[in-house]
Amino acid sequence: MKKLKIIDVEVIDIRVPTSDTLQGSDPFHKKPNWSCVYTSIKLDNGIEGLSVCFTSGAGNDWIAYGVRDIAKLFKDFEFNKFINDPGSVYKLINDHHQLRWLADGVNRMAMGAIINALWDAWAKVEKKPMWKLLVDMTPQKLVDTIDWRYMEDALTRDEALEILNEKSHEHRDLEIKMQQKGPKAYSTAGWLGLTDEEIAKTIETMQDQGFDCFKMKVGQNLNHDKERLSFIRGIIGDDSKLMVDCNQVWGVDEAINYMTELKDFKPIWIEEPTARDDVQGHIKISKALKKFNIKVASGEQVPSPVIFKQLLQHQAIGYCQIDATRLGGVNDVLAVILLAKKYKVPVCPHGGGIGLCNMILHYAIWDQIKVSSHSNNQLVEYAEFLQDEVFINPIQVKDGSYITPQSYGWGLEMHKEFLRMYEYPIGDIWKDRVASGSITFLP
Repeated sequence: MKKLKIIDVEVIDIRVPTSDTLQGSDPFHKKPNWSCVYTSIKLDNGIEGLSVCFTSGAGNDWIAYGVRDIAKLFKDFEFNKFINDPGSVYKLINDHHQLRWLADGVNRMAMGAIINALWDAWAKVEKKPMWKLLVDMTPQKLVDTIDWRYMEDALTRDEALEILNEKSHEHRDLEIKMQQKGPKAYSTAGWLGLTDEEIAKTIETMQDQGFDCFKMKVGQNLNHDKERLSFIRGIIGDDSKLMVDCNQVWGVDEAINYMTELKDFKPIWIEEPTARDDVQGHIKISKALKKFNIKVASGEQVPSPVIFKQLLQHQAIGYCQIDATRLGGVNDVLAVILLAKKYKVPVCPHGGGIGLCNMILHYAIWDQIKVSSHSNNQLVEYAEFLQDEVFINPIQVKDGSYITPQSYGWGLEMHKEFLRMYEYPIGDIWKDRVASGSITFLP
C-alpha cells in the first residue's frame, strides 16, 4: 500500500437552535441546541476522514478545544501506522502522560472524535462502508485493536476470538440478508416539550413507514406522564412496543417508585433511570422492576468501557445502549459490543443528535452479522430530523428498518450550505442570536 500522511486536521463547531422547536427535549435538557464538533482528518491522497462528536450546545466549546489539542499529536503522521496497528494509536492518546490525568468525559469524547475520523479515513482508503470494513476484518486484527488491560477479568482475548468465529459459517448469509433488510429501528417520537398533536403526527408518519416501536420521554410530572402514555397507547395499540426514557433525572428509589406507577402501560424498558455511573443503583432498579417485565436500558452517557463491563457483569442492564461518540471511538465500542454478547445482553444503540444515527447503524450491522449473529431482539434508535438537509448520504428507513448504507466510511459528508448556515458563531443562523448558543443560555 502506498504510504499515506496526515496533512491537516480541521475542526468545525456546528450548532442547530433546536431549542426553538424543543426537538430533543427531555427532563434535564429542556431547551437543547443539538450540536456537534465536526472533525476532518485530511490525507495527502485527497481522502478526508470525518467524524462528529455530539453535544447539546455549549459543550462544543470544550470538545472542540480538546480535539484541536489532540490533533497536534498527528502533525505529519504516517497514516499507515494507524492502519497497521489502530490499537497503538488509541493508546498514544489514551495513555498520554498529561492528558490521562483528566480521566473520562470530555477528554475521552475528544479522543473519540480523532479516532473515529481515523477509522473513517481507513474505510475510505479500502473503499468500504464502515460496517463492511469491520465485517471483513480478521478476528485477530479486530481483537488487537482493543485495549484489554481492564477487560480481561470479564472477557478475555480468546473468548472474543471465539465469539467472532463462533458462527463464521453463517456470516456471509447474514451479510446478504442485512443488505436486503437492515436492522430494525424504533422511533423516538415523544420529546418532552412537544404537544400531543406533534407527537401523534410523528407516530402516524412513522407507522406509515412500518414502525411499531416507539419511545417516550418521562420523568417531569407523574400525572402528565400517565396522561401522555395513555394517549400514546391509544395511538400505537397494545401490540406495538413502548419504551420510556427519563435521562437520569431520578434517584434509585425514586426510579423504582415512579416506574411502578407506570407499569400498566407495559413499557419494555426504562432508559437511564438514574446516574449513568451508578452500577449498584442500576442493579437495584433492575431487580425491583423484573416482576413487571420492565428492563433497564442504559449506556448512552456511560463514559468508559470499564463501567459497561460492570453493568454487564452484574446484570444491571437488560439492553446495552452504546453511543457513537461518548466513548473513545471505534476501539472502545467494539469492546463493549463483544462484552454484551458474552453476557447475553442485546445491543440497542443510542441515536438522534447530529450524525449519531448515521454512525450507530454501522455498529448494529456489524453486531448482527459478526457478534450476536442474529437480529431477534435488537432495536436501533431512529430520529427523523436533521438528515436530508444535513448529509449528502442521509440515513434511510423502509418497512420499519434501516436501509444498509453503501457510501464509504461513516457517510458523514455534509452539505456546504448546512455548514455555512450553522457554523457557530459565524453561521447565518446565528447572526443577532449568538448568546442563545452559549453557556449563558439558560432555560
